[in-house]
Amino acid sequence: MQREDRRDFWFFLSPWIVGFTFFGAGPILAAVFLSFTDYSIFTRPHWVGLANYRELLFQDPLVPKALFNTLFYTVFAVPLGTFFSLMVALLLNQKVKGLPVWRTLYYLPTVVSGVAMGVLWRWIFNPEVGLLNTALRPLLQAFGLSDPKWLLDPHLAKPAYVLMSLWGIGGGMIIFLAGLQSIPKQLYEAAEIDGAGRFSQFRHVTLPLLSPVVFFSLTMGFIGSFQIFTQAYVMTGRGVDNSTLFYVLYLFDQAFRYFRMGYSSALAWVLFAIVLVITLVQFRLARRWVYYEGAAS
Repeated sequence: MQREDRRDFWFFLSPWIVGFTFFGAGPILAAVFLSFTDYSIFTRPHWVGLANYRELLFQDPLVPKALFNTLFYTVFAVPLGTFFSLMVALLLNQKVKGLPVWRTLYYLPTVVSGVAMGVLWRWIFNPEVGLLNTALRPLLQAFGLSDPKWLLDPHLAKPAYVLMSLWGIGGGMIIFLAGLQSIPKQLYEAAEIDGAGRFSQFRHVTLPLLSPVVFFSLTMGFIGSFQIFTQAYVMTGRGVDNSTLFYVLYLFDQAFRYFRMGYSSALAWVLFAIVLVITLVQFRLARRWVYYEGAAS
């Protein structure tokens, strides 16, 4: 019986193994090799050793710019997205009329494709006929201010992308909502008996029990934000003065605009190393503030 179970296990697992071997492990190993070569698709790979890594670390002035733009977006978009996802989840965890409708409305934007979202927000940020400037114009005129250029202003372009990222808080809201509904009500009742108010209950009951969800949201958010590409590609490209040249967009340009496949592979592995280090640091720091119910202290 155990032999049959083992056979069934490998049988059902085989599609994933085959798919990963040919479409996952193969490209990964190829990228490792190509990162040490000069390869342009049209010619055979030429071994150059560490030249690609040396160029991107010490010689390419656009790599620090792309990293700065990506870090700026990550540092602001991820915490803000996590905070507003939690706040909306708290609001939609109340017993109010029409709650399923409100939850659906907040979640719907997350199912919009990245291209459609980019086109929509490019119109919203339009300095002349965009929805955002139309709404802000009376207030700006009252203070004698002109309409902001948003994506055309190198100082406002990145904050505009951060603002746009809040469009997708519905996905995080669903996760936080599930976490909130898994907290036993007896804990709130006990805290209320001890004289704890709403804020104290939130601080001493809700946040500690939600800390694994917060940690998950932050970790996945950091990983995802470092890969921002579609919105920038559709809306601005590199932007004015390379203000929206995000790292993956630069990687894409090197690979498919200049056909520097070896150099782009090196860029990809540096990105992998950065994300890996940040993720490991997050897991290290999580020991200090993430509370797992039932875990040994």
